Amino acid sequence: MKIMVITAHPNLNNSRANRALVRELKNQTNIYIRDLYQEYPNWNIDVEREQQLLLQYDRVVFQFPFYWYSCPPLLKKWFDDVLTFGRAYGPGGDSLKGKEFIIATTTGGSENCYRAGGDNWFTISEFLKPIQRTITKCNGIYLPAFVTYSANECTDEYLEQEAKKYAEYIQTFIRVLVH
Repeated sequence: MKIMVITAHPNLNNSRANRALVRELKNQTNIYIRDLYQEYPNWNIDVEREQQLLLQYDRVVFQFPFYWYSCPPLLKKWFDDVLTFGRAYGPGGDSLKGKEFIIATTTGGSENCYRAGGDNWFTISEFLKPIQRTITKCNGIYLPAFVTYSANECTDEYLEQEAKKYAEYIQTFIRVLVH
């Protein structure tokens, strides 16, 4: 399976958690890693290139820090610019049909903060619904997210363990089809 990871962190070099996840992925030979903020510092996304890259991979992972209950703004712009009518959805928009997508995100809050009645009122999966629907609207297959909670408080050892779990998860997750 060909896997592409698109990281979207406005300051990846200062992120302990996302940097640890990327560092582990760099040890994997079958994963292509891209950093949107490094590739597009001026935010001028090469839409044709991005659309062509999507065609080349079976599974796409969007990795980002979760803040203000969403993804970073450049990733949102990427969705808006790249996933176009007639290409990704709508009549003739079946270029992503059958491709698998995973969200990998890190939060500053604990898992208990992301539950009904918690500090944030909702679960992380509820907050990710707009991205999930974007993917399914584009005929993609949305696989369960990988979440690292309390990223700001984790020890380096814990982050290394999470990174290993993450690399394994995005490579070995097998979807179960229910008939």
